[in-house]
Amino acid sequence: MSIDKKELIAKIAQRIQKEPDAIEEILDATLAEIYESLKQGESVSLKNFGTFYIRPEGETSVFKFNPSQRLRKLFGWASTYRGEL
Repeated sequence: MSIDKKELIAKIAQRIQKEPDAIEEILDATLAEIYESLKQGESVSLKNFGTFYIRPEGETSVFKFNPSQRLRKLFGWASTYRGEL
């Protein structure tokens, strides 16, 4: 099962009681900033979610994602997270 962009926007809008158009604008801007940061070789860390980064490998680069301890715990992976899920 997967959630597409439209469904994600609707869920966020409902959660924070904002208009879907505003949420879409914020989501698009967020993704654009993540993209631009990665393009510049910078990593992007989102608390309780994880870190996106690019690692050079020879003549190319590899996109990587390092999940947070909380996300690791959710999936039953080795984690030091002790809080509520």
